Amino acid sequence: MAKRKSNGGALDGAGSILSTVAGPAVAPHPSRLGPPTPIADQLLEKVTGDEKLAAEMPFNPTKPLEYGEAAYTPHAGATHAPPTPIATASTSTEIVGSEKVGDGQPDIGDNAINRPLDRVRVDDTGRELTTNQGVPVADNQNSLKAGLRGPTLMEDFILREKITHFDHERIPERVVHARGSAAHGYFESYEDLRGLTRAAPFAAAGKRTPVFVRFSTVAGERGSADTVRDVRGFAVKFYTDDGNWDLVGNNIPVFFIQDAMKFPDLIHSVKPEPHNGMPQAASAHDTFWDFASLSPEIAHMLLWHTSDRAIPRSYRMMQGFGVHTFRLVNDKGESVFCKFHWTPMAGTHSLVWDEAARLAGADPDYHRRDLWEAIDAGQFPEWELGLQVFTEEQAAQFPFDILDPTKIVPEEMVALRAVGKLVLDRNPDNFFAETEQVAFCAAHVVPGIDFTNDPLLQGRIHSYIDTQISRLGGANFHEIPINTPVAQIHNNQRDGLHRQQINRGRVSYEPNSLAGGCPFQAGARGFVSVPEVSQGREVRGKPELFADHYSQARLFWISQSVTEQRHIINAFRFELTRVQTPAVRKRVMALLANVDAALVAGVAEGLGMEVPPPLPLATDRPPYDYPASPSLSLFARPGNAGIRTRRVALLVWPGVDGAQTRKLYAALLDQGAVPRLVGQKIGALASYTDAPLDVEISFETGPSVLWDGVMIPDCADARDALSRDANVLEFVKLQYRHGKPLLALGSGAELLKAARIPRKLPHGVPDPGVIMVESSDAAEGLNRFVSVLGQQRIYARETDSARV
Repeated sequence: MAKRKSNGGALDGAGSILSTVAGPAVAPHPSRLGPPTPIADQLLEKVTGDEKLAAEMPFNPTKPLEYGEAAYTPHAGATHAPPTPIATASTSTEIVGSEKVGDGQPDIGDNAINRPLDRVRVDDTGRELTTNQGVPVADNQNSLKAGLRGPTLMEDFILREKITHFDHERIPERVVHARGSAAHGYFESYEDLRGLTRAAPFAAAGKRTPVFVRFSTVAGERGSADTVRDVRGFAVKFYTDDGNWDLVGNNIPVFFIQDAMKFPDLIHSVKPEPHNGMPQAASAHDTFWDFASLSPEIAHMLLWHTSDRAIPRSYRMMQGFGVHTFRLVNDKGESVFCKFHWTPMAGTHSLVWDEAARLAGADPDYHRRDLWEAIDAGQFPEWELGLQVFTEEQAAQFPFDILDPTKIVPEEMVALRAVGKLVLDRNPDNFFAETEQVAFCAAHVVPGIDFTNDPLLQGRIHSYIDTQISRLGGANFHEIPINTPVAQIHNNQRDGLHRQQINRGRVSYEPNSLAGGCPFQAGARGFVSVPEVSQGREVRGKPELFADHYSQARLFWISQSVTEQRHIINAFRFELTRVQTPAVRKRVMALLANVDAALVAGVAEGLGMEVPPPLPLATDRPPYDYPASPSLSLFARPGNAGIRTRRVALLVWPGVDGAQTRKLYAALLDQGAVPRLVGQKIGALASYTDAPLDVEISFETGPSVLWDGVMIPDCADARDALSRDANVLEFVKLQYRHGKPLLALGSGAELLKAARIPRKLPHGVPDPGVIMVESSDAAEGLNRFVSVLGQQRIYARETDSARV
């Protein structure tokens, strides 16, 4: 940086430059500030630079553009380059460096807080233990005492710091979506979509945008189980070139309510009842169904909620939706409506209810563990992003209102357009710092994405940022590393709790001249709202089309397979059986009577009640008769993952055919499955054809519900060895009951016979998932097993007569 040399010239005004208050009427220009020093030279250069920069803007030239017709065209702010970088500095001592502040030479126009997370990653290898102030700790085992048996001393600042930090390590959990899991990854665009949107992630084919994705349950607390019946959150934070875009959605494309005004009521009803704090993470109780039966707009969501969508097999095997209708905006300011869909490459698969309930006890972290293990194994989860794009003219012809969040746009009306893929390829370093502290907000959009007047979305725009301020300790939560964008942050916001940025300069307002007008408004390059025409009297109400509560609920019902319809009826029966108030049950059935006669009859039969008259309709308009939409069935998307990441139990015991077991194990590994040797206890186990096997997990710690399929290798005296073990018999029976494939080789078939596993389905045809072959036919048996395992489940077993 150039330094002004002293030439012994005039000193007029030098004292004002050395002061911080007032000064002469005409800006002073002394040649030096007393005895020359590097800092004094910097100060002189700074103050004279300030004056020159301010003089460049005698008035605000853009002010007239804020009014009348000119206001419809965004304009960039007026700026001037400083004559010297020191002119916009906070202090003339900026050049003074240290190990703490750096080399003293700032990167002009840079915000270092936006650099990659490597800047805050910490590794302790080879380092001494210290306090939070960096003081080395001599003894981390004992507090300071007055003698070995004396009292602990208050002066033990190390103990006090450690305990105080521990006492404050928990932050308020999210009111909803408290239970979550997350991962890093990227979004890759398939094509240049700039004709549709100027949003940065879609700017070019092959463009990759970093993302952080968090999956969650809605109702449960942070320590609740993963596999409860609930909606799942599917929130994607895009770290785009133009700032962070949060697509905060769910695995279900519709919602319970139509207006944000009712959100607190909905959540209060589904949370544990306030008088006794029960039940946890469950909707099967009186208050939820009381609210639901008095809010008929919920009908469509109830069908999704009681379907298998609410008990996904894994986060990797569920869809995601933006729920609301958004706008895409291009560089010309032209906009279209859009719905966002995430479709898993691994297919859409679910648990069955008995399995989900058992998993809550066997492994409450089942979904969290599944996601972590898949990514750590390099089996990166992938989803395809599809857009439903339609115009205002098309929307006007739909038999529903696209601003109603309880409605979908059927794919038969607007097809999905695949525009990119999402890949999760890195687990977090620290759960709290990343997964727990990440802050999503529906208001976080970027140029090219805009809102609609959906009344639920409008409330979400406020609610998320409001709750993050409370949960994360103030308005600076965006400076927590996981939340900072890769795009630069430059604004005039200052102060607040936990401020991380140390802003350079004296200016924290706009317009200004003392910082050269910077940071300046971006004009048309920045975010510009679609200039939607709005008219009408102020009113609290909803459009008439919002009053059709049942047409799309029926659409979902008739689009399900027979198996899925049976599961929905069973789910209603379970939920309503736990309700204690008969009037509430009756009211729910009256709501269902408006959806489908077979549905309500099935629920009534399960409850031992008569079908009541239907609830009165909220509109005189006749219901719309939608044709079935096959895409609404989980079975419509089997995926292309084969048996990758499927967990397979190989049951072993003394005398097992070790060579055969190892071949099966290797074959499964080669196809991407996760085989484990399961026995009565861990440790070495003798085989009769090979070296001893090492049992990896016991029946006790690896119960049946944790596995996608089971193999029983050949073994001498298999029936005697295991058939008297109740744990083993239960293991096999549950594999069958939950629709999973079973392969038994040679004498291993004796165990299936001892467990009385049927070889035929209830309607008399052979069960493709019960495979018993001789050891000589092991290759054929393996192929059959792999084929069925890739199909996820044999639902045809599901009748009362098939129970074992």
